[in-house]
Amino acid sequence: MDQQQPPADRDPSGEGGAARFCYRHPDRGTGISCTRCDRPICSECMISASVGFHCPECVRSGGGTGHHPAASRPRTLTGGAVAADPRLVTKILLAINVAVFAAVWLTGRSWLVQDLMLVGRAWDPQPFPGGWTGVAEGQWYRLLTSMFLHEELLHIAFNMLGLWWLGGPLEAALGRVRFLALYLLSGLAGSALTYWLSAQNQGSLGASGAVFGLLGATVVLMRRMNYDLRPVLVILALNVLFSLRSGIAWQAHLGGLVAGTLIAVALVHAPRGRRNAVQFGACALVLLMTVLIVCARTAALT
Repeated sequence: MDQQQPPADRDPSGEGGAARFCYRHPDRGTGISCTRCDRPICSECMISASVGFHCPECVRSGGGTGHHPAASRPRTLTGGAVAADPRLVTKILLAINVAVFAAVWLTGRSWLVQDLMLVGRAWDPQPFPGGWTGVAEGQWYRLLTSMFLHEELLHIAFNMLGLWWLGGPLEAALGRVRFLALYLLSGLAGSALTYWLSAQNQGSLGASGAVFGLLGATVVLMRRMNYDLRPVLVILALNVLFSLRSGIAWQAHLGGLVAGTLIAVALVHAPRGRRNAVQFGACALVLLMTVLIVCARTAALT
């Protein structure tokens, strides 16, 4: 059955002037308009807001706040989006580390270690006859790939336990993008400091730099939330003492710890009005310092 439009000259408000009818129910006259889009709405369609009434479309598009829908989504402590799986990035990073470790063992280790390990410049000892080239010869990718490379079962076990225990809570508190930036930049800073301070032919591998960055960030986050810091400070102290053992790349631990702490301070203490600028500016600064260290060391070796 066809709807009949009401006469155009009828004034539903009874106050004279042009007639207005609900945009969703053309047969219902109304004197109420949406305060955002000014469309006429009837009593069934109008939705109470802090100021006046809103129509259903405006409420759906922006939560009735007058802002983009993204502004109404729940946010983490640092402004990141709350994800359905707060450990997704942590799981992916863990899976990459385990996959590389499995590939090293299944392929007999040597060629993958030779291609991915962090080393300063050309190195020609056994067990790699023919030598290899390093970061100083232009293989900058080693700064990143060495972060996902492990040879010993105990080595990867400790690092992955640290990633799982620290990464999950941090990812939930920071959001995926910020957590990933924290992890990668901490690991790169650890690689850069190792490249700078180690002998040019000393090889280095492992995710320890990135994990130490997560440890520093955990201290900053717990202090921000007024949690008891004593347990995590004890863990930090034990890890620092462990780093002093022979054969441990303490440079990676130190670089990751410093970078992770600095980034976390910017992430959790950035003022709300300039949050993104401060947070991503701090990440860019850490990356710039990492690049400068690598460039300076490369210039000294070539």
